[in-house]
Amino acid sequence: MEASGSGGRMNMRYLGIVATIAVCLAVSATAQAVTVDLVTVGNPGNAPDTRTGSGSLGYGSVGYNYSIGKYEVTAGQYTAFLNAVAATDTYGLYNPLMTNYDYGSFQLGCQIQRNGSPASYTYSVGDSWANRPVNFVSWGDAARFTNWLTNGQPTGAQGLSTTEDGSYYLNGAVTDAALQAVTREADALYVIPTENEWYKAAYYNPATSTYNLYATSNNTTAPGRSLADADGHNANYNSAGHPIDGTNFFTVVGEFQNSDSPYGTFDQSGNVREWMENMFIRGGSFDNTSGSLRSTYHGAVNLPTYEIDNLGFRVALVPEPVTMAGLVLGIGGLATYVRKRRTT
Repeated sequence: MEASGSGGRMNMRYLGIVATIAVCLAVSATAQAVTVDLVTVGNPGNAPDTRTGSGSLGYGSVGYNYSIGKYEVTAGQYTAFLNAVAATDTYGLYNPLMTNYDYGSFQLGCQIQRNGSPASYTYSVGDSWANRPVNFVSWGDAARFTNWLTNGQPTGAQGLSTTEDGSYYLNGAVTDAALQAVTREADALYVIPTENEWYKAAYYNPATSTYNLYATSNNTTAPGRSLADADGHNANYNSAGHPIDGTNFFTVVGEFQNSDSPYGTFDQSGNVREWMENMFIRGGSFDNTSGSLRSTYHGAVNLPTYEIDNLGFRVALVPEPVTMAGLVLGIGGLATYVRKRRTT
């Protein structure tokens, strides 16, 4: 999806410092604020991948610096989001299968629990699941999460100042047709990554100006699956001895040692597949084979209401033109500005 919409917010393009400011702002916005660990993806204007294959040829070129989540969005982060905006869950951000979806003796939901009744719902997740990826989230859920981050993590009903505007103007969109018509706003901040943004962060090696086959900084053999291996190049996917973390199919985000991409992201190969802004899905998961982890593998586009156990997402933070006048406003001025959203 291309950026569209009218820009109504101060120009805030950053190189590295503004990403830090945005995270600090999020931390100060609410008592239970979500901290998003970001890595900077530089080397603007890099060439696209030239390897043949439907999943790789032509992907990866991005003309600007941006940041992307170091980890997939976790069940703990999503629980904080639900507690902020889903006391009455108007647009179905919670899926009961997050709690009640088992495969034999294995739990395949991310174990977010909901208690109470409409207007007073509360949500919780156990410590053993809080740092594993959220699942059973649709594209629409991911877009509403990014809107909430962009708006400074407010607390309140699901509306234009919380979930329905920000980086994507949703305004109650819940059907496939309505969500497919949504595009990134020109003044977006936190977003679902485009395929190029996601692909570059996963596979591009700026030291060699080439692309890796796997998002573990490796270009040759399939990853291992060892949580104890400090040598790196490991991932959570389906092979012999599955699952690999006791009875948990999902591993804690970033748990594989020295298995990050050249830019420092974890689990872009394996754990859960991830939504792209254009509604394609990439990355492979705990129940996919190693072939789906490859940069050359390209999954099908999915309907934006699609939710399943092996699908989650990560966020990116995209730039707007920065001015020194904008930076000297400081955290207080930035906080006031980010909270200004469309009200009509």
